[in-house]
Formats: sequence, C-alpha cells, structure tokens
Amino acid sequence: MAAQGLSPGDPSSFARPDEAEVSSVSLYLDVDFERKVLCGKVDLTVDKKKAEVTHVLLDSKDLNIIKVTGHGSGQVLEFSVGENISTLGSKLEIKLPSTTEMRLMLSILYETDVNSSALQWLPPEQTAGCKHPYLFSQCQAVHCRAMFPCQDTPSVKVTYTAEITAPPELTVLMSARRVGIPTIMPGGLKLHKFEQPVPIPVYLVSIVVGHLESLKIGPRSHVWSEKQYVEKAAYEFAETEQMLLAAESICGEYVWGVYDLLVLPPSFPFGGMENPCLTFVTPTVLAGDRSLADVVAHEISHSWTGNLVTNRNFEHFWLNEGFTVFVERKILAKLYGEKARHFSAIGGLKDLKDAISALGENSPLTCLVPDLRGISPEDAFSTVPYEKGHTLLFHLEELAGGPEVFDPFLKAYITKFKYKSIDTDDFKKFLYEYFPNNSLLKEVDWKEWLFKPGMPPVIPKYDTSLQEVCTGLCIKWMEWDAVAGGPCPFKPDDINNMSSGQVREFLAQLLEENPLSVTKLQTMENTYKLNSMGNSEIYFRWLRLGIKGRWKEQVDRALEFVVAQGRMKFVRPLYR
Repeated sequence: MAAQGLSPGDPSSFARPDEAEVSSVSLYLDVDFERKVLCGKVDLTVDKKKAEVTHVLLDSKDLNIIKVTGHGSGQVLEFSVGENISTLGSKLEIKLPSTTEMRLMLSILYETDVNSSALQWLPPEQTAGCKHPYLFSQCQAVHCRAMFPCQDTPSVKVTYTAEITAPPELTVLMSARRVGIPTIMPGGLKLHKFEQPVPIPVYLVSIVVGHLESLKIGPRSHVWSEKQYVEKAAYEFAETEQMLLAAESICGEYVWGVYDLLVLPPSFPFGGMENPCLTFVTPTVLAGDRSLADVVAHEISHSWTGNLVTNRNFEHFWLNEGFTVFVERKILAKLYGEKARHFSAIGGLKDLKDAISALGENSPLTCLVPDLRGISPEDAFSTVPYEKGHTLLFHLEELAGGPEVFDPFLKAYITKFKYKSIDTDDFKKFLYEYFPNNSLLKEVDWKEWLFKPGMPPVIPKYDTSLQEVCTGLCIKWMEWDAVAGGPCPFKPDDINNMSSGQVREFLAQLLEENPLSVTKLQTMENTYKLNSMGNSEIYFRWLRLGIKGRWKEQVDRALEFVVAQGRMKFVRPLYR
C-alpha cells in the first residue's frame, strides 16, 4: 500500500491514473502582477478506466479551489482537499457526475498562492531592463500542482491549450505553439492563445510573461529575451539549426514544430529547462564565443529523450537525463568529431565524482534508480542520473559492438516508446529483444549498475588525446617550485591555444590535486587573466580553486558571482 495515500505507481503523486486519467487540459488564466497570482479556471478531460469509478484524484499544492463543475452541464461537483504533505502538497478528490459516459469534462475555478512554488514573480528591479515585472514558471519535478490542479506524475501525458490575459506591454510565451496574434480585450488586457498537440507530462507545462524581444536564428527557431540579451543570445545560439539537424539524424523526426530559446533573468536556477517549443536557458551560458552552447545540444536532445520518451516516475529519472547526455554527446560527435564526444564524457566523469563526494559514496541517492518513497524528487536531483546514466549507456554501446551497431538501437528505442512513459525494466526488456544474441550484453550486472551507490562499476576507456595537453599543464603547475624563485615557466599561450573545454578540464584536474599556494594562484592570474573570463564554467572552477587554496582576495569575487546569478550548479558548490 502506498504511504499517506500516494500513488502506488509514483511515490511523488496522489493521482490514480489507473482509475481515472486526465488526457487533456485547457487553461483560462489572468496574470495578476499586483497580487502575484494566476487566477481563472482549468478544464480537464478525464477518462475513466473502470465503469464503477466515482472519483478522480488530482495533485494540488497551495491552490485556492473555489468551485468544481461538470463542463457544459454546469453541475456543481463535490470535492475535498486532503492534508498538506511537505513538498508534495495535497490530494484533491473530485466526485464525478453519475453517468455511464467514460469520458468526462470538469471545470475547476481556482487561483494560485502568492508563494506558489511553481511561479517566480520578479519585480522590475530584478530584471535586466528594470522597468517591467517578470513571471516565469518551473514545474519540474513536482511543482505543476502549484500552478493548476493536475495529475502531476510523468506517467500521465496530456495535450493542452491555453488562453492567457496579461498587461498589454508584456509578451506571454508557453511551452506550446502560439495560435494567431494576441488581441486587446475590453479593459485593455491582451489575450494570448496557445496549443500543444503533442502529449506531454505536466512538468513540461510552462509560462513566461515579460518585456521580451525576439530574433530569428533559424528556419524553426527564434531566440527570446529582454532587450539587453537578445543580440548576444542570437549570436551565441546561431548553430541551433545544425544541432537540430544532427539530432534528427540520430533520433528521428523533430515533432514539436518550433524550437525557440528563451534566455531568462539571472535568478533562473538551472542551466536549461527542456520545455517543448521553448527551451529555457540561463544567461550564464552567454560566453560570447559559443563555447557553452552544448547546453542547447542537451536541451535539444530532450525533445526525444525526456519529452517524447519519458520516465514513468522520478525514480527512473536516468532514462530522461542519462539518455539526453548520451544523445547530446552524439550531437557533439556529429559536429566536432568522436574525440570531442569522449573528451566531454571525461569532464562529465569528474562532475560525477564531485557529486558523489558531496552526497557521500554510500548515499542511496547515488544509486542510478533510487527509492524515493518519503523523499522529494528535488532532493534526489544531482549529476548522478546524468553522468552515471551516460556511463551505463556508453558501456552498453561498447558491449553491443560500437556506435554503428548501437545507433540504430537508439533510434528504434525512441520509435518504440515515443509518446509513452516507461521505467528501467521497459528499457532492459527492449534492449534484449533488440540484441537477442549478444553474449556480452547478457553479462551486465544490472543490480550493481542500478541499485548500488557510488561510482559506476565499469568506467569506459575513453579517448584521452584532447585531455593530454590539460594533464601536461596541470602536472607542470603542480611540480613548479614557486618558492625557489627563478623565471616563471608559464605564458598566456598555455591556455590561448586550448579550447574552452580544455581550459575547464585543466582547472578541473587541478581541483582534484592538493590546494595550490596563494603564490601559485596569483602567478596563474597574472599569466592567464582568469578573473576576467567571460566563460562562467571556467570562472566557476577558477573561483573554487582560489577558495580551496585559501586565497582571501577571491572570496569577494566568489560572493559577487553567487549573488549575481542563481544557477544551482555554481551556487551550491561555491557555498559548500
């Protein structure tokens, strides 16, 4: 029996889609910046799975549910809101109308809470332009229930439409295709319409409202942001169409129509969020040299792995993220060669070691398939499902016979499970159906890979040729005796001749060594000018190196960096 009335199929949801399942959502909402709420109604299409079912169970969190009616009939329906359970909110139980119909329509009149965990309301001074307020949502993992009542489990996929009214000077965007052009309503507000015909888990429903501009960057792509970022973003993401074409060659047709990018204000906590039709990205990827555009390759990959084929619940999150890192690096290989793919995997392995060290190598949250009963999925999010998942897939690719054998499997996997939500057993079953005679794959110790904490049981033999120059420079710095005096053996060309990824790797290797002396750190800054780096990934590692070496001058810079942006990947390790 599931604890505290939670679903037996998803430890993070109250929904029972095995009894009655929501198949489509229509939102009619007003964006109220004064009160910091969304108010209006949501219409739900509910399909009963058994004739005797009398109630539908939904997830809700801090929502003010005003009234529930049968859509069309106007019949007022009884409902009850259960006790609030920490991050998971409450069970919303609605009594269905007495009818032999198996498909029902419900209308729920409601408004969000001022402190909704799904919505970030920014006053003008927290935006780049400082003149207009800004709203953005973040529903992954379990926050959609704080935006509207829903079955907030990735095992349920819905199509959705939306009609949103907002102040006329602001633009509204959603994770959906725009319908028509916005119209001015009586009273002066502007009405924006959207439709998402491809079924998605509700954690991918998103909204942004702000003073936004856009530039076209490809045949199916625009970049959106505040005026201050838009040209920089258009330059940074100019290779988006090449990445989309590379992804299609690996995964099959792109089904979402448009692929737009939105650069959010700096407080956005993630590198990117794969909302369909509208990827959210942090401004920390605007390096000025396109060197961090691999974030876009990652979010593009989610269009297939995560959005099209989805984990059934967040215990199987590696099916979203491990596959997406795997496809992202396949895109890098298409664009820059197989060595670039291997080099990226080597860097990812270092991030995985850092994450496991921070969580504790025996932490159950370092298992590839963790047990999330009684644990918020948010608390389980780390690099583990990304990099441990990628390592497993790379290992399976090697066992299967290499990319030329495994790539067709990858495409077949996406074709088989698209529009569905699956778990690890579904993946394993298909793997062995596809490769029935591969003796090496039959020897995989799944128990150790999936349920044992710590580092992966097997580390692939990656091509290290792009890493060697980084290792050589790292050794040179470690062995140099800064106290003995004599001429400094280092020069700016040490790193000028490296790619930005190699500079990251050089600093990452130094972070694994004993702390550098302040004298060495000062010499490094004087030689390489790392304090003025525009690449946030390099600057982040450089700041960590300074803090590790107890270089007091860097503390103020680190504090400045953590308050200037909210990306958890940077903020958490620096505070630690």
